[in-house]
Amino acid sequence: MPRIHVLPDILASQVAAGEVVERPASVVKELMENSLDAGAREVLVEIERGGTALIRITDDGCGMDRDDALLSLERHATSKLRNSSDLHNISTLGFRGEALPSIASVSRFRLITRERDALDGTEIQVHGGKIIDVRVAGSAPGTSIEIKQLFYNIPARRKFLKAESTEASHVEHEVRLHALAAPTVRFRFRRDGNDALELPAVTRKSDRLRHLLGVESAGDLIEMPLHHGNGFSVEGFLLPATHARKGRKHQCVFLNGRPIEDVAVARGLSEGFKGGLMEGLHPAAWLWIEMEPQLVDVNVHPAKREVRFHRSNELREGIAVAVAHGLQQQQRRANTPPPTDVPARTGQVRSFVPSNLTPSEQTATPTLKIPAWIPQATQQEISLPQETLAEKPQPQSARGAAAFRWIGLLHQRFGILESHDGLVLLDPRAARERIVYERILQAQQQGIVSQGLLVPLLIELDPREMDVVLRNQESFATAGLELGDFGGGTLQVRSLPAFLYLTDPLAFVHEVVDDLIAGGAGGARLAYDKLARCLAKRAGLQEKISANTAMVLLEELFTCDLPYCAADGRPTLSEFSLRELDRRFGNR
Repeated sequence: MPRIHVLPDILASQVAAGEVVERPASVVKELMENSLDAGAREVLVEIERGGTALIRITDDGCGMDRDDALLSLERHATSKLRNSSDLHNISTLGFRGEALPSIASVSRFRLITRERDALDGTEIQVHGGKIIDVRVAGSAPGTSIEIKQLFYNIPARRKFLKAESTEASHVEHEVRLHALAAPTVRFRFRRDGNDALELPAVTRKSDRLRHLLGVESAGDLIEMPLHHGNGFSVEGFLLPATHARKGRKHQCVFLNGRPIEDVAVARGLSEGFKGGLMEGLHPAAWLWIEMEPQLVDVNVHPAKREVRFHRSNELREGIAVAVAHGLQQQQRRANTPPPTDVPARTGQVRSFVPSNLTPSEQTATPTLKIPAWIPQATQQEISLPQETLAEKPQPQSARGAAAFRWIGLLHQRFGILESHDGLVLLDPRAARERIVYERILQAQQQGIVSQGLLVPLLIELDPREMDVVLRNQESFATAGLELGDFGGGTLQVRSLPAFLYLTDPLAFVHEVVDDLIAGGAGGARLAYDKLARCLAKRAGLQEKISANTAMVLLEELFTCDLPYCAADGRPTLSEFSLRELDRRFGNR
């Protein structure tokens, strides 16, 4: 009995679907790319229940006749390749011929298509990879593909899908991404029967980008001049370094119209800023690269997200040069005074200033205080519910602080203390982080006092970020951030934690969202814990130390359950024992 056998066609298609179809957004990506390859000038994307119940892509492309429509459902059937040499000259988005049969093998699939000059169209229905019906059908020129009950016959795959809102946000991200890749095409996105996105065709990439970004970010865009390299050209737009983020999700790169991800491109973007970025942050950028097809291999990733450049170093250097030129031009424009009759526009988010401060206090260096657990110079007394702030019985707390004797300051940054066993350094920032972190967790039931903003802030987020915020809206509110959906991919910030003075609320909210996304934004408890860590870190950055406040800070620290480390594990106290000091000095 042979142990090796050939997989049945349906099973082979389902295996291929595991590489091509990860989630509803993968289906939308593949079908939109087919529409663009077909020369569509208008693409309509419709989904229901995040794409798990229905996905429908309708275009006005070239369409297919009956024979081609049937062949398109065969594995490895494609109109893009004829021989192996064509692999080195790929100029289309799709070419493998696996998308349609793979999708049809894991869904209830219907295709309706008609060539522009034909009198009749063709309708084909496929359930789980098996053709159910083929008939003549009336339709508009172009192609409409409908996918229902995705993964209905592979329940193990279906259960790994995320919440419907999350899947819908990923679908919208793909629509936006391909709309940027093809600005001359009209894109419409309809979610659960409601129009969610309407993008008319435009001639300039900048118009499409500004439409998607929103007013605040679009006003800060920096244009990169067209740069020609050896076999390639690159152009695009940047946002200033103040908009840099922890991840690269705000870097959109299009190679010959194909959205891609590439490390060399990301490095070129960062290098172009020439050290102007904080460590760990990445610039927001949108790049359009045109390259001779022979210089890139697009057949290295099942979903075609990654490519391999034959001269990646040259591309990286070219991108860095283009970025540097764009920043230099922006700097020259910024140094040119505006006309006297035109008000200057900064594009900066206004700082958060408590409404009851006098003008002199508003311009002074801000320091705020939380009664009982963040003692600092104050303009405004803020209190939490008494039951929240009630101190737990801590009979050892006083003895913990009393075990140390204050000696002095080290570079106005660390406290120097003496213990019974040697020398101790106190990190006031880490100590404050621990104190704030534990108190915020204790206050979870009652909530943190927040300070309403006189004018709510409006922040543009991409669909995936907005989904994270809205799914964790209750946790945000408990932590003192009142956030809401303003519509059109815009987030409204109505209030901020009262104990935090934020000169840049925009960056603060983005940092919180980035942390949540980086950690997967799990359940509500996990989300609140991450929020508590971020708020605690912000409070710690404000902490100053002096002879008058050090022992008070130390006493508060020893009321904590874990006084010796910050929320992220950094030490709050570092001890150098007498034995270690003797060894360092060679004493016996």
